[in-house]
Amino acid sequence: MTRKISNFVVGAFAVALALASSSAHAHKLRKQGERVAVAKEAFFVTPTRDWNELSISAGKNDENWSLDGRQLNDVTFFGGIPAGSPLVRETSSKNDPLPKFGANTLIVEVPELLEGTYRTAKKSGSFQVLSTEPGTFLGHDGVIFTYQFSDEDSLTRKGEARAAIISGKLYMMTFDAPRLNYFDKLVGEFRALADSAGLK
Repeated sequence: MTRKISNFVVGAFAVALALASSSAHAHKLRKQGERVAVAKEAFFVTPTRDWNELSISAGKNDENWSLDGRQLNDVTFFGGIPAGSPLVRETSSKNDPLPKFGANTLIVEVPELLEGTYRTAKKSGSFQVLSTEPGTFLGHDGVIFTYQFSDEDSLTRKGEARAAIISGKLYMMTFDAPRLNYFDKLVGEFRALADSAGLK
């Protein structure tokens, strides 16, 4: 009973935080059925429902979409990360260095790259890869993997990602949402979005 109450309180806090966050940042509506370039026009997607493009992004090659606010559901497009670059911006290369995508990085090492990025950038104390399997993304051989983590708000989130390395650059889409209620409810929307992704 105590644990259920605790989960409810944490969930309510996350909702409040998400609402505050979504109102603090302007967004652009991405309409159902309209093909749109994402992540600095690195590739295209065609939404099967309306999404909100957030005005903030964690990196210069990234773009974020959400339905209800980033804390509740967050799709990140990573568009052509070049060798030698992190997935997101480093706040301090000296004190909080981020792992870099390298010229020799293998596709099977991408989940580890995301884990290292989350542990530093999101201050994630726990990160666990739940599954990894071969898959296709943007019409190229790649990897599909799932994971769960908690960050500074102590809420456990689940994630799913699709990635491929194309002409030496990393392309990836990730979806993060609270494990309770939100992830299972909305992961199908992410998969439909990822299925629609294509290069120029």
